[in-house]
Amino acid sequence: MAKAKSRKSTASQRQAAQSQARASSASQRRPQSAPAQANQPQAQVRTSASQQQARNNQRKRVRSNWRPGVTVGVVLLIFAAIIGVFLFVSRQSGTPGPAPTPVSSGALQTVTHVDPTILAAVGTGGTTAPQALHGQPSLKGPTGKPEFFYFGAEYCPYCAAQRWAVVVALSRFGTFSHLNQSTSSSTDVYPDTPTFTFYQSSYSSPYIDFVSVESQDRQQNPLQMPTAEQQQIISTYDAPPYVSAQAQGSIPFIDIANQYLVSGPDYSPQVLQGLNWQEIANDLSNQDSSVAKGILGTANYLTAAICQATNQQPAQVCSANPIPQIEQSLGKAGVGAGGPQLGIVERPFEAIVRRPGRVVGVAGVVGVAV
Repeated sequence: MAKAKSRKSTASQRQAAQSQARASSASQRRPQSAPAQANQPQAQVRTSASQQQARNNQRKRVRSNWRPGVTVGVVLLIFAAIIGVFLFVSRQSGTPGPAPTPVSSGALQTVTHVDPTILAAVGTGGTTAPQALHGQPSLKGPTGKPEFFYFGAEYCPYCAAQRWAVVVALSRFGTFSHLNQSTSSSTDVYPDTPTFTFYQSSYSSPYIDFVSVESQDRQQNPLQMPTAEQQQIISTYDAPPYVSAQAQGSIPFIDIANQYLVSGPDYSPQVLQGLNWQEIANDLSNQDSSVAKGILGTANYLTAAICQATNQQPAQVCSANPIPQIEQSLGKAGVGAGGPQLGIVERPFEAIVRRPGRVVGVAGVVGVAV
């Protein structure tokens, strides 16, 4: 019995000793893990600090690469580009001038709706006929219709006179829009002749295409440039043998479908001197006035030439007096491809002739086939 108790006591002591040993071992392991856990935030702080330092170093490198001159150069390039675009647009749009003045509604209505009885009474008015062409390729406009090509300049007093007749004639075949009034140069012969300008105007017609080029403004600054095709027309037909050598390059120049030419004015601008737009328009109702004879006589000639080009369309215009009779007279003379004989028709006024760098007035002569 005493031995049994002794063995139990001894076993109990061994168990107690083992438990104490396990507790001691556990207590020794726990203090060892605490410092590792405590060191983790410090490691994170060191890592974060390193990353921040790296970012700061990168910013310093970027700042060290920046040069003030680079920014200034970029700004100057942008500024130069803006100026270049502005100059390009300004040149493309022509020389800027005063704001255009629309024609008064009263004057425009009178000029574009002339009484047919007055037109018939005036006839040709003693003006000069267009020159007929034969055997030339047909001139077609942008929409494929016969083309009425006009080349002139705003400063030109003879162009100023001719535009009145052009507006009267073309208004019988279509409609003008945005037609502005103007005057010829104040320093040329027949100064400040009242007129219109075809610059920035438009025209619509079911029968004919109207194409205009106003090459210079009132101060002889460049305004519109003819295209290569238009320049070819001018170089070919506003030169011998279609006009005399002395009249070569005259303006106004008109080509009606390569069937009829006008080089120089058909009546003198003198008849318009001292009058304003409305007074000129009012004189168109007086068949005996020099204004009506000059403008309407020229317009009747142009109308007859256009009717030849449009195959007598519209009939109500081309069959109205005096157009059929004028057409018959137009067919009697012409310049062909086979070597024309030229006659010289003297005119009692000068013609504007374009020369390189200047424009001069010369005695008005133009070659006409006989």
